[in-house]
Amino acid sequence: MPLTCRGRVRGQEPSRGDVDDALGKFSLTLIDSLDTLVVLNKTKEFEDAVRKVLRDVNLDNDVVVSVFETNIRVLGGLLGGHSLAIMLKEKGEYMQWYNDELLQMAKQLGYKLLPAFNTTSGLPYPRINLKFGIRKPEARTGTETDTCTACAGTLILEFAALSRFTGATIFEEYARKALDFLWEKRQRSSNLVGVTINIHTGDWVRKDSGVGAGIDSYYEYLLKAYVLLGDDSFLERFNTHYDAIMRYISQPPLLLDVHIHKPMLNARTWMDALLAFFPGLQVLKGDIRPAIETHEMLYQVIKKHNFLPEAFTTDFRVHWAQHPLRPEFAESTYFLYKATGDPYYLEVGKTLIENLNKYARVPCGFAAMKDVRTGSHEDRMDSFFLAEMFKYLYLLFADKEDIIFDIEDYIFTTEAHLLPLWLSTTNQSMSKKNTTSEYTELDDSNFDWTCPNTQILFPNDPLYAQSIREPLKNVVDKSCPRGIIRVREESFRSGAKPPLRARDFMATNPEHLEILKKMGAASSIDAEDGLRFMQEMIELSSQQQKEQQLPPRAVQIVSHPFFGRVVLTAGPAQFGLDLSKHKETRGFVASSKPYNGCSELTNPEAVMGKIALIQRGQCMFAEKARNIQNAGAIGGIVIDDNEGSSSDTAPLFQMAGDGKDTDDIKIPMLFLFSKEGSIILDAIREYEEVEVLLSDKAKDRAAILKGKMIPSYIINSNPEMENEEQPSSENDSQNQSAEQMTSISQEIDLIDQESLEETSLNSHPESLSPADTDNAASVSPSEQNSNPAENHETTSLDGECTDLDNQLQEQSETEEDSSPNVSWGKKVQPIDSILADWNEDIEAFEMMEKDEL
Repeated sequence: MPLTCRGRVRGQEPSRGDVDDALGKFSLTLIDSLDTLVVLNKTKEFEDAVRKVLRDVNLDNDVVVSVFETNIRVLGGLLGGHSLAIMLKEKGEYMQWYNDELLQMAKQLGYKLLPAFNTTSGLPYPRINLKFGIRKPEARTGTETDTCTACAGTLILEFAALSRFTGATIFEEYARKALDFLWEKRQRSSNLVGVTINIHTGDWVRKDSGVGAGIDSYYEYLLKAYVLLGDDSFLERFNTHYDAIMRYISQPPLLLDVHIHKPMLNARTWMDALLAFFPGLQVLKGDIRPAIETHEMLYQVIKKHNFLPEAFTTDFRVHWAQHPLRPEFAESTYFLYKATGDPYYLEVGKTLIENLNKYARVPCGFAAMKDVRTGSHEDRMDSFFLAEMFKYLYLLFADKEDIIFDIEDYIFTTEAHLLPLWLSTTNQSMSKKNTTSEYTELDDSNFDWTCPNTQILFPNDPLYAQSIREPLKNVVDKSCPRGIIRVREESFRSGAKPPLRARDFMATNPEHLEILKKMGAASSIDAEDGLRFMQEMIELSSQQQKEQQLPPRAVQIVSHPFFGRVVLTAGPAQFGLDLSKHKETRGFVASSKPYNGCSELTNPEAVMGKIALIQRGQCMFAEKARNIQNAGAIGGIVIDDNEGSSSDTAPLFQMAGDGKDTDDIKIPMLFLFSKEGSIILDAIREYEEVEVLLSDKAKDRAAILKGKMIPSYIINSNPEMENEEQPSSENDSQNQSAEQMTSISQEIDLIDQESLEETSLNSHPESLSPADTDNAASVSPSEQNSNPAENHETTSLDGECTDLDNQLQEQSETEEDSSPNVSWGKKVQPIDSILADWNEDIEAFEMMEKDEL
């Protein structure tokens, strides 16, 4: 406790609830910082510290502790200390007396944690009594039913290292079983995991998913388990999850929580500080661009508030004002500097150090910030500050000769403890390979950069990282409202608390509830606050309704030689002109400069009166819209920067706003995946002038289909169609079922599958479940379009070019046709197989509905 200059001992200080779960009367800070001393080249101090641990620390205390915190801080600290103790002993100067004493303590602690795994699922109880274990009356624990995903999934490194060091296989086996169970319980259609899970049934208790609190280190340990243990299945699992994260959660530069069953729906409008570790993990994965983007956004928040608040909104306002000196941002800064060599990250580290010294340093250490807005302190310095923050900042600035061992020979745990990579070949024969073989089939590109080569990542371009960061330099200032609300300004100047805002209100906060009771009761100021609060709640509720899932939109190429036959499935935006309520927008397309649309356009004359093409990434979607609108564009199409992405492998993407008022955006904005976007870009290269129609669904092509013609680039991409005559448009919606199934398998009528494709744009959002949306366009039978007059309006499921012939014949009745997802580029698929896939989709949909209930 750096303000009162004494240690915090469990039971001697007022309880802080869950925060105290890390304290077990086992000299937490001393153990957690053992290997930091060696990194700092304090070898004599390290030797003294180890002697103190062996002499004074008792692990047999009648204290209930967190299994997760004890594992990463204490077990990890003992193993990290042991790793460097044997390294120093081999060097021959220090620790010559050492005889694996820290390892024996670690083994003792490991056995004390094992009873927590006594569940049918293999997931551990969240807490355990160091002396009495679980479920005994004197244990005072064991009745819990839920645990967080990170709590159960952040054990494999320490437990496997303990097994590899000692030869006792039981620790690695228990940790693997817990990971296997979490993998089996992932939401199958989205490949995401929830925040909280029932340890007995495996049911998800909290179904929101992100990369921050509650889940963070689960993903980290999957990738690092592959590195440390050499088990390919961990890498495959990580890549499957990572693909889902980048598809649903990543909205560069933001990382927003979503619902696991409806991953296109954001679960909250704020982010927590723990996600700051994710850019560092992306560096380990080799995906540098989004790592740079998110890190830069976080740095801009830090520059605004001096520290990263525990939580902040999408428009970068403070949501939770505390900052307990978390090290995750420093960790990502270190890894980005290692990956890029860019001195910019040394400047970032310098800022962190200056802020710590200026705002957090107190006579007896560094005090956590109680409120980053006021600079007030909390009498708290968590053990991770010395275990991680000091370590990463020192390593950021250290030259190779400053460190007495090769840091590349070790992997960092989530608590920055060092485990030697040679463990991968130690006692390997006793380790069990994971038996799970059910993985999402991913494109090979998902595995290209798992072990990155710097020449591939940075092709002799020292300005690579800078070019990614530059558009985000002012992202925080641009998004934060500059106007000051004129309520009780005199009170603010005198230091009183600002009024409660609807966006910050939490029903579980007693202080907030007390403020609500006072509103409108005492004074005119309170009454004014109450009226404003009610108005804000109404606006907030309205905004949340706007942010619900929107149906897909259509981009139709209407110029020669397409004449409306090419219809691309497009993702909607939560802002701008609503194409379902207004007339479609028609115009020629033009690429914006800069292509990312993140700054004022340098070619306004090129996009004036046209539909601007812009690339995803580097800034908020709303910012892109404003920039092209200011240049005179009548609409915008954002094209995914993730090369190879396609609506036939990814669910529909919905562009979110920037968290503030977007009523100023009057033009329509649509999103195309890379594959669909390349169709337009290829058309521009071949025909120069390309006109498109942006609408809520494909429009009637009767007037423009007289001169039918298949573009050459489509023929070239479909060899089987070469020299084929275009089929006549005799297929009617009445002949959908068997005849169209046959034509699909033969892949002849690529241009005439109008009725089969209808479901993509005419379906309602509630009919689209994640289980059904591998190709982003399945629909349940009950949601079929029942209006015969609209059955000629169609779209392509996968974004491939589709010739939509005249279908003006009236239908005698509307058929109940639930079309399977179709990928035109695949080889012949038997009708039985197609129907089987369709039935699987229906079963998955029904299961999803059951889960939701």
